[in-house]
Amino acid sequence: MKLIVQIPCLNEEAALPETLRAIPRTIPGIDAVEVLVIDDGSTDRTSEAARRGGADHVVRFPRHKGLAAAFMAGLDASLRMGADVIVNTDADNQYPAQDIARLIAPILAGEADMVVGDRGVHDVAHFSWTKRRLQTLGSWMVSKVAGTRVPDSTSGFRALNREAALRINIVSEFTYTLESIIQAGKKRVAVTHLPIEARETRPTRPSRLFGSTWEYVKRSGATILRIYAMYEPLKVFVLLGSALLGGGLILGLRYAWYWWMGDIHGHVQSAILSVLLLILGFQTLQWGIMADLIASNRKLLEDVLYRVRGMELRDKR
Repeated sequence: MKLIVQIPCLNEEAALPETLRAIPRTIPGIDAVEVLVIDDGSTDRTSEAARRGGADHVVRFPRHKGLAAAFMAGLDASLRMGADVIVNTDADNQYPAQDIARLIAPILAGEADMVVGDRGVHDVAHFSWTKRRLQTLGSWMVSKVAGTRVPDSTSGFRALNREAALRINIVSEFTYTLESIIQAGKKRVAVTHLPIEARETRPTRPSRLFGSTWEYVKRSGATILRIYAMYEPLKVFVLLGSALLGGGLILGLRYAWYWWMGDIHGHVQSAILSVLLLILGFQTLQWGIMADLIASNRKLLEDVLYRVRGMELRDKR
């Protein structure tokens, strides 16, 4: 049983050595523990720091591609190197490395395919009031969309078994945290969570993923909506189409009432808008049917990709 701990990095030359030292190299139930560092086009000497710090493998992008791309590159590399369990953690030593054994325990016991470390964001002292509320709201939305319960959906401290890693296909360019949980829920991957105590990163530095809270909210919301529409397009288009049809029907009935009363002067605009909304509503429902057919094809393609990746990896082992 091989465990690979992957660490996506961007300009983490200073913090990475401490993170590498903290990773346990012997864990009960695991035969081998290896560390993989994914350097996302750093402009400092992150890759050199990784090698000096004892990382077993380093994957380096020649240019910055983003956290989602780094995460997926890590999963792909870990699978090719024969990982049975993959743990993802941050390079800033925010997550307690000593909890890796606890994190993978449900996987080793066959109780889960994916385990997410729950920082208890509503109680984290070094999070601002606004950040705590936004994190809690975002996690609630992701749980509802995914059909699973993950109190801390933005946590980067998570473990996946080989099966779950093969199933995940991140398409977002922003972050993997939200999309991977939604995908796991839609693909019936067994997901659970585990309480952990996150450390305050020192020195505190601005996020390298987003520039402001508003940008984070905007991009996270767009990601949730996009992924939900990708897997449940009919529900999204039926809801939108029904709203348009409802508005058109109300305006049409309003115009019909005035026509029945013999007073349509000044109400022609309602009739025109009613017709437009009804047409848009019917078109939206048609788009929903087409999108649902495309989503069915996507599921078939993902199943084919899963089988192909599995066969490629079996041939290499």
